[in-house]
Amino acid sequence: MPQAADRLTLGETTITYLVDGSGEHNPDTMLPGLDWAAHPGSLTDGHLVLTFGAFLVQTGDRNILVDLGIGDLDMDIPGLAHVKGGRLLESLAAEGLSPEDIDTVVYTHLHLDHIGWTSDVAPTLHGQGANTPRGLTFAGARHLMAEPEWQYWTTGEGAHEVGGPDPVATLGPLLGAVDFVQGGDTVALGVTVEDTAGHTPGHLAVVVRDPSGASAESVLIAGDIFHAPVEMAEPTCVFSTDVDPAQARKVRNCILKRPDTVIAAGHFTDGVFGRVTEAGTGYTWTPIRPVPPPHDQPARLPSGSD
Repeated sequence: MPQAADRLTLGETTITYLVDGSGEHNPDTMLPGLDWAAHPGSLTDGHLVLTFGAFLVQTGDRNILVDLGIGDLDMDIPGLAHVKGGRLLESLAAEGLSPEDIDTVVYTHLHLDHIGWTSDVAPTLHGQGANTPRGLTFAGARHLMAEPEWQYWTTGEGAHEVGGPDPVATLGPLLGAVDFVQGGDTVALGVTVEDTAGHTPGHLAVVVRDPSGASAESVLIAGDIFHAPVEMAEPTCVFSTDVDPAQARKVRNCILKRPDTVIAAGHFTDGVFGRVTEAGTGYTWTPIRPVPPPHDQPARLPSGSD
């Protein structure tokens, strides 16, 4: 399972995965029709285990969080999963930071497991929590997302879907505080957002590049383009919560074919940073295993990437 020190650097930019928790999911519900016997090692005791967390991007004097984990909760989702979170602020503190140090939050999308620390109240599956939030967890930060994402969950079809943002714990505190971005917009020097709609109508990826230009390689924080390496091995598969399965599959295939890109996949359990290589009709995922650096400094991408 990834730990808080799972990180890479591009030049002077550091990307760190902050663990919040994990979940044991029903594999046949999450990826219907997939032949799991053809992918030994993909399941743990018959469960598809996914991690939940956030990516901390530090560049210059900027501290940016991409997604906000699942929140401080421990619950069963009947027929689907048992999920548990609660570690995100502890993981952030391990990096020497507090919520006041975060200047920007970027949401890849608004599914429950990506928005859990939006406010000081953990979200609930049906938006029926007993507590009223007092405010945003990262009150001094800009909160960014794509406008189609906000519209889908607040006024569109998603407003009635299970698994979306809690209207009390998440959407209410964000009213008047959210700013909209679109593909190609710059969040910080070397950090841009990319339109990857499909899994949800306003899904974004966050692309991090070396501002100095010394490295041609980039890191793509993938949100829910990928949930597990089996989606790379069989890129035609469909994930159960894909709003537009055909478009989600198209996006997935485009990302897999992109050269010079490290994928940051926050749900993966065997290291969240890695590369893909073609293998038959699919792709093989290879986690990046940086050599632990001296003096607690973050590891750089191997193979002369910097």
